[in-house]
Amino acid sequence: MTKPVLIIGGGPVGMTMASELVRYGLPVRIIDKAAHRTDKSKALVLWSRTLELLDRGMGAERFVERGFKVDGVTFAQGDKEVGHACLDTIDSRYNYALMIPQSETERLLEEYLAEQGVTVERETEATAFAIRDDGVSAVVQKNDGTSETIEAEWLIGCDGAHSIVRRTLDLPFVGETNTSDWMLADVHMTGYPRSDRSMSIYWHRDGVLIFLPITPGRYRLIVDVPRSPGDQPLTLSLEQMQSLVDQRGPAGTRLFDPVWLSGFRINERKVAEYQQGRIFLAGDAAHIHSPAGGQGMNTGMQDAFNLAWKLALVFRQACRPALLETYSHERSQVGDAVLKSAGRLTAVATLRDPVAQALRNLAGHVLLGWEKVGHALAEQMSETTIHYPESALNGTGRSADIQPGERFAPRESERPAGTGDDPRFVLHAVTGPMATDLTSRFPELIDPILRPLVPGAALTLVRPDGYVSVANNDPDHVTEVLERFGRHS
Repeated sequence: MTKPVLIIGGGPVGMTMASELVRYGLPVRIIDKAAHRTDKSKALVLWSRTLELLDRGMGAERFVERGFKVDGVTFAQGDKEVGHACLDTIDSRYNYALMIPQSETERLLEEYLAEQGVTVERETEATAFAIRDDGVSAVVQKNDGTSETIEAEWLIGCDGAHSIVRRTLDLPFVGETNTSDWMLADVHMTGYPRSDRSMSIYWHRDGVLIFLPITPGRYRLIVDVPRSPGDQPLTLSLEQMQSLVDQRGPAGTRLFDPVWLSGFRINERKVAEYQQGRIFLAGDAAHIHSPAGGQGMNTGMQDAFNLAWKLALVFRQACRPALLETYSHERSQVGDAVLKSAGRLTAVATLRDPVAQALRNLAGHVLLGWEKVGHALAEQMSETTIHYPESALNGTGRSADIQPGERFAPRESERPAGTGDDPRFVLHAVTGPMATDLTSRFPELIDPILRPLVPGAALTLVRPDGYVSVANNDPDHVTEVLERFGRHS
């Protein structure tokens, strides 16, 4: 009997991981100690790159149909606009921020898993596990007091910031806690002068106020407040939130009918390695950071997209286990970059020195007046600029137009690499002896259907997760990469 992959954590990252693995034919079990999926909005945005990657499997449209498209980010001070970045410049068919409550994202993921024949085993918690040469042995306990030992091929910890997997492995979660407290409020509003289709960030001498639209008339507000003396941040009342909006935001805005009020503190922490033997970490179990930019859930889901196809190729014995080592190297670098970027955005928004605030506002007005700066900000937030320039999956040759490690933007007329149930690389080349030789030498790794040429390269090899592996005119570079990891080369 084939051993399953055991996924600990049934949130968006864990369910994305399970869905991707099942799609590629791997047996999975996914457990979560909570009785139900979340009913809170929590992570609120799906960005362009995540939607592109969802399109390879369950499809992005079911999310788009339930979400609300936002096409801009406005920076303001009082009633004065400092600058604006348009999201419709993002190089993607999903050139917007899709605002969708995490509760809805989880519902859609859980429904799709059910369509795939998988159920999240709730009220079930891992209490111990041991790594063996041929797998992982995990003891799980159910809420009714019964326990079970699961023999798994691999174990993946998607169990959040307080991960039992990370703690059991004794992996340092290095970082710090922000010196401010923060308040989150999902509320309905009237009198708000800006478009429902734009996020707004208000800079004020006493702190920042952020408006994130959820649906027309309903917003998430985020503000920083002085740190409370206790171990936990205070949760402000609606009246206290209204006072902060009156102080920092646009005149005439009125809050009512709150859906959720919560205080929180920002932690910026990360593990150095996402893998220990047959155990992997993904999502908040591996990295947590400021919510600035809405990158957290998206980064975690993209951890899952990165790891799943690699596990599938090793499971199918098409690649050697060494392929799995690229997961930690690639995603840890991305985690470092996201943590740094989110921390920088938070630091800029919460400047306290009046001179520094004045310089920030002036710089923001000048820089955001340049179209290229606004475009660069939009691309960074959308995560379409994420790439793997130092990956062992990159060939050594380079073309003038596209570089190994870069995202390969999906084309309307083509199925993206990794679509369906077959996690193979795709080759962009003309039909002929060179392409035929490559596809025949690596039938388990290269899709036999050739794709159209990419400008500047006679050969472009694209990974199953839509990143360029090789882009040049030399087939030896394709051979070099695939022989590096292929089991049957």
